Amino acid sequence: MSGAASAAMVAVGSMAAGVGTASAIGLGLAAGSMVNQYQTGKKQTNMQQMATAKAEAAATKTAAQADQAMNRANQKKPDTAAALSSAQQAGGAGQSGTLLTGPAGVDPNSLVLGKNTLLGM
Repeated sequence: MSGAASAAMVAVGSMAAGVGTASAIGLGLAAGSMVNQYQTGKKQTNMQQMATAKAEAAATKTAAQADQAMNRANQKKPDTAAALSSAQQAGGAGQSGTLLTGPAGVDPNSLVLGKNTLLGM
């Protein structure tokens, strides 16, 4: 081979190597960009999940507060007039109207608080 032919082959080879190197650098940059996009997407997904969890916790807290406010507004109140009336009627019978009735004990029907249930029977 002549010197000119060898120089031409070396030049073609180095150009081919340069193209390969440029391709490799381009592929490396593309891969790095894909990794960066993946990590950014993962961060965004995590942040979205955290925001969703915070929103759910806030909604649960708000619902509990609303429930408590409704319960506060609609409290059950005892019927004090009926309790006072029954105590006065029982007291009108004298000492036998109290629960201290003696050895016979207390009539279980006098202990019923206005409900007929099977609990305790």
